[in-house]
Amino acid sequence: MNASKYTRQFFEAPKTAMKWTKKSYVEKAPIWCSVDLRDGNQALIIPMNLSEKLEFFKLLVDIGFKEIEIGFPAASETEYEFCRTLIEENLIPDDVTIQVLTQSREHIIKKTFDALKGCKNAIVHLYNSTSLAQREQVFRKSKEEIIDIAVTGAKLCKEYREKYEGNFRFEYSPESFTGTEPEFALEICNAVLDVWKPTENDKVILNLPVTVELSMPHIYANQIEYIHENINFRENVIISLHPHNDRGCAVADTEMGLLAGADRVEGTLFGNGERTGNVDIITLAMNMFSQGVEPELDFSDIPKITELYTRVTRMNVYERSPYSGKLVFAAFSGSHQDAIAKGMKWREEGHTEHWTVPYLPIDPEDLGREYSADVIRINSQSGKGGIGYILETRFGYNLPKKMRESVGYAVKDISDHKHKELMPDEVYEIFKSQFVDIETPLNVTEAHYVQCNGIEATVTLTYNGQKAVAADTGNGRLDAVSNAVRSYTGLDYNINTYTEHSLEIGSSSKAVSYVEIIAGEKSWWGAGIDTDIVVSSIKALVTAVNRMLSDSEKQ
Repeated sequence: MNASKYTRQFFEAPKTAMKWTKKSYVEKAPIWCSVDLRDGNQALIIPMNLSEKLEFFKLLVDIGFKEIEIGFPAASETEYEFCRTLIEENLIPDDVTIQVLTQSREHIIKKTFDALKGCKNAIVHLYNSTSLAQREQVFRKSKEEIIDIAVTGAKLCKEYREKYEGNFRFEYSPESFTGTEPEFALEICNAVLDVWKPTENDKVILNLPVTVELSMPHIYANQIEYIHENINFRENVIISLHPHNDRGCAVADTEMGLLAGADRVEGTLFGNGERTGNVDIITLAMNMFSQGVEPELDFSDIPKITELYTRVTRMNVYERSPYSGKLVFAAFSGSHQDAIAKGMKWREEGHTEHWTVPYLPIDPEDLGREYSADVIRINSQSGKGGIGYILETRFGYNLPKKMRESVGYAVKDISDHKHKELMPDEVYEIFKSQFVDIETPLNVTEAHYVQCNGIEATVTLTYNGQKAVAADTGNGRLDAVSNAVRSYTGLDYNINTYTEHSLEIGSSSKAVSYVEIIAGEKSWWGAGIDTDIVVSSIKALVTAVNRMLSDSEKQ
């Protein structure tokens, strides 16, 4: 690889005050414009058909976009038909403005306005390329000739607007702005503005695209600030951004550009677009949301949006895409799971003024995601905290801290051997099969109690297939049963931990008990479930003993 064949193709703006560096976050939502139906559509292997475009348009309206670029109606019959269908079938809400793209050529401009006949509100988006590379290699024209192309197109747009009814606004893009000398970009933009003469009631959109990312984001921000500080008619000009993602910095370009004075953003859902794509509006909006700023777009049902998008575009959403990917809230790491579980517990205890859960920058439920399905995911890397969290939040088992470790090892061992992620139901089945109500080789089928210098228990049990009755005393019913079991079986262990809680709410609620027994330096846990709390505690004890016996057989 020979890096010397490359050189920096961007042009730094004349020295600016870099006021944008004093700001720490985007304080208000920009004007949003979706270009999914133009930029996003032209980047598809199989472009959307008419019905798919109509479905996508409705989705964008439902999300809250007030400006939607619908295509290049002079470029193809499909795009022309789409524009006409929206207008003739009255599918454009009164508060939504469609945007159409046109080159600076009269027959294209005329067909563009023909496509808009009967439209109440539209933006006519004029563009021509201005970069040094395009001027020298593609057009082989001077700066003056490039300015003439833009000015001629601006005049034609103005002339045709007079011939058609409707509220038509103008937008101009010096395409390849990031490869254009900032002074020349300013000159050509001012030349177009001098033709259109924007007013308070007829503002012009000046779109400064990152057609190709050529620099680090702060260079783009300085370019934006330079235009923002020096453009004519500034109070009546809406500065718009349209970043692509060639260097993987489109979101940073946009956020810094907004800090530098821009008012508007053009982008796509999920960042679809030519080459590496356009800026991802979902990421931008949710970045604002996570800072406590209302983005004015509704992404509260990301699964639904993702389903429609993948179906009509035949594109996939990467599992790690910020906010929208299936795995972005998933924690497999044991330490992450433990921190998340404790953070959620912190909120349950009443600390809910602001969302501050570790490892989760926003609440997954705000995007229509589920904690149990999306947050704690179980594989061989998981820990006791995450496994315990699933059993508690999904199934109601609040395991003692030490028992979570024992259950965690059992679950991780199976995941490791199967080399797969385990779903919550699979985790529950492992817990039930290995830790709940195990009845062999020992089982207590009946117990009666008499209070006499403590509690005396008479126990009917089976052990290794033999039925017997045993009796002993203890300081409580569970202790008495345990002593009876020990005296009959000859097993040497002690009860170390006992705890219980209600598993369900209501008159027919069940109780779950947890018992830990120890023998030497080893311990075993068991859980029991029953409507009778004493019976559930005995089942837990029996399970723990059976787990101890099972381990001894393996040795």
